[in-house]
Amino acid sequence: MNVTLAKSAGFCFGVKRAVNLVYEEIDKQQEPIYTYGPIIHNDEVVKDFASKGVKVISDLEELKDLPKGTVIIRSHGISRAEYEAIEAAGFRIADATCPFVKKIHKLVEEHSKAGKSILIIGNSTHPEVEGIKGWVEGDDVSVINSVEEALDFKVKSEKPLCIVSQTTFNYKKFQELVEIITKKGYDISVLNTICNATEERQTEARKIAKESDAMIVIGDKHSSNTQKLFEICKSECENTYYIQTSNDMDYSQLESVNNVGITAGASTPNNIIEEVSKNVRNEL
Repeated sequence: MNVTLAKSAGFCFGVKRAVNLVYEEIDKQQEPIYTYGPIIHNDEVVKDFASKGVKVISDLEELKDLPKGTVIIRSHGISRAEYEAIEAAGFRIADATCPFVKKIHKLVEEHSKAGKSILIIGNSTHPEVEGIKGWVEGDDVSVINSVEEALDFKVKSEKPLCIVSQTTFNYKKFQELVEIITKKGYDISVLNTICNATEERQTEARKIAKESDAMIVIGDKHSSNTQKLFEICKSECENTYYIQTSNDMDYSQLESVNNVGITAGASTPNNIIEEVSKNVRNEL
């Protein structure tokens, strides 16, 4: 019986940085602490912060009725307008935006100011993508997420087109969509903004899934990068399970399995990964 735990499983650099920033602010605890949206897509981490007095706000309108304090920007980032609104409301900002996401903000700002139309490949409702859109100069920005949308896509003007990606997007799918857009004959500049950690995690997950009889993917149900990992693993290993914590897994299903692979999203704490890994080994 073999158990293979992905080396890349667990917190990525950006998530670790964001979580540590919240704990640093908690240690100071000189004023109320708020996070604009959950700091990362993981309920267990958010609950721990809440137990230490950190309040999650989902709408900037809430700031009008709250005591002044520090608003922590989560790793997904926010739009320029939201950033300015928080400052205008008199709150201090602690910015935990992932540096890789910050880079995309600068890129779309620069390229849109240079007269280019912006195309973001990603999930239009994901907070990271919403934030990226908010740094585009003007409104010449589009978002696509599927082959169908790529086939239907048309530039809004005759301007050159700049393509960027959500940092956690499936790299293979990104290449596929870019190829479809490229065949339309537009003047295109493609910026692969999928972060290296995401590419490495997806590549490793695919390899392990191919060699496993069962695959366990650990992460929050709202985590985009974990959803992508599940899709990749499921395509290589039919017997793939998507769980948030060890309690979600029926380990008896692994009794007749020879090889089990385990990976986890970028927002999954190590203690949850270790518990799942331990329970799998005990079952086997």
